[in-house]
Amino acid sequence: MKTDRKRLRLKWGNLPGIVLLGLGLGCRMNAPEISSPSSSFRVMTFNIHHGEGLDGKVDLSRIAALIQRERADLVALQEVDRGVQRTDRRDLPAELAALTGLTCVFSNNFHYQGGEYGNAVLTRFPVLSATNSHYQMLRTNEQRGILQLTLAVQQHRLVFMNTHIDYRGDDTERLLNVKEIRALARQPDGTPVILCGDFNDTPGGQVHQRLKEAFDDTWEKVGAGNGWTFPASNPRKRIDYIWISQASGIEPTMAEIPTSDASDHLPLVVEFRFN
Repeated sequence: MKTDRKRLRLKWGNLPGIVLLGLGLGCRMNAPEISSPSSSFRVMTFNIHHGEGLDGKVDLSRIAALIQRERADLVALQEVDRGVQRTDRRDLPAELAALTGLTCVFSNNFHYQGGEYGNAVLTRFPVLSATNSHYQMLRTNEQRGILQLTLAVQQHRLVFMNTHIDYRGDDTERLLNVKEIRALARQPDGTPVILCGDFNDTPGGQVHQRLKEAFDDTWEKVGAGNGWTFPASNPRKRIDYIWISQASGIEPTMAEIPTSDASDHLPLVVEFRFN
């Protein structure tokens, strides 16, 4: 099994933004600022449904307001459009970077309606490297992938991964994706890994159980209640997760599901600290 990987080289110095080679990037770099206490940082995962809220309107300002209200330092976004017809050819990653003041890395997984469609990460922390890997697909209608960043967080290295895997009832493709995720997440030097995304599987399912062999489910560790994130209008499923590699040197201290009408999913927010 071969995974299509695109590795990026980052150029720093006096440039006004980050130059990433190999990914479609329409985002600027902004000066880091710390909103969480220095001993902690906050992570959000959010399937934004190409910015379309429960009212059927594409409104990025409410997504940005939610990110700022929750004081998120790292945000994993799924279902992100760039230059797509249905969102008027707008560059959603660049707009969200401008609205939040965070650095953005966008990965294109699928060419759609004349544009690009994939995952994005907003970060308050410096990006040391970035790679996007395409999964082996059993169905050819939509390529999926996983975006991997190495970040400098409070004088520590952190691997941050963001993905969105298949929604169909058959687990076969999702389980193949999990095998690839686990291989990509192995860090021989013990660098901690945070894995975020929409996994289209509920607790107790095969995908959830296989991921738990290598990761800890942060909601199970510190969340209270059912943790349902979908559908936003009447939540009854937990399919959006923030995982951490086992014995990672970081620990979750709280987890919550903020209310929002900005997408058909609800976001998940987890606060972490280094041990």
